[in-house]
Amino acid sequence: MPSVRIWDLPTRLFHWLLAACVIALIATAKIGGDAMNWHLRLGYAVFGLLVFRLLWGLMGGHWSRFASFWPTPGRLARYLRGRATAADTAGHNPLGALSVLAMLGVLGLQVGTGLFADDEIAFAGPLTPLISGEAMGRATGYHTSWGQYLVIGLIGLHVLAIVVYLVRRQNLITPMVLGDKVVREPVRAARDTPATRLLALVLLGMAAAVVYGVVRLGATAPL
Repeated sequence: MPSVRIWDLPTRLFHWLLAACVIALIATAKIGGDAMNWHLRLGYAVFGLLVFRLLWGLMGGHWSRFASFWPTPGRLARYLRGRATAADTAGHNPLGALSVLAMLGVLGLQVGTGLFADDEIAFAGPLTPLISGEAMGRATGYHTSWGQYLVIGLIGLHVLAIVVYLVRRQNLITPMVLGDKVVREPVRAARDTPATRLLALVLLGMAAAVVYGVVRLGATAPL
């Protein structure tokens, strides 16, 4: 069976950096105290990575684009009936796509509420000056309870899915490390060239600028 470049380097780096940052965020939240300074920095990093992924989902390699794996009813139906095409499963399969979109959405909401959260002890988000105390309390409540539980739950489901696929002799880890995947029939290869990697750096810079601009909103808010 042919081996095809499915995951470009920017997508792979995004995946592993996001995983490391999220695990570190959970750890620093549990430790508390001075570790919350790192929690804040890691939150900015995840914010930037999420913005980058949204941009890369529009302009990245073929299998990294949302259009290539969006879980349409047709794709879901074919997959659940065991009639999925090679294009349906070369990148994220339809169920995996639902997991990816859920993770991006939950992490986005967690980052968003974190920007407005204040535990009145060791942590205050940069945008707290922009909202009322009541709104701040709601953001803090979600960020420290339901939001945290959802993130941990989705991580658990993600790991469980990887194990299940390994038992079924479908290795999802190696392609996300090396980029290439063995497929049962030829499919389109993802672009992964110096030019696309340069584009990824430009988009990452744009994402960093977005994070900086959002954070500055709180710093420049009138007292």
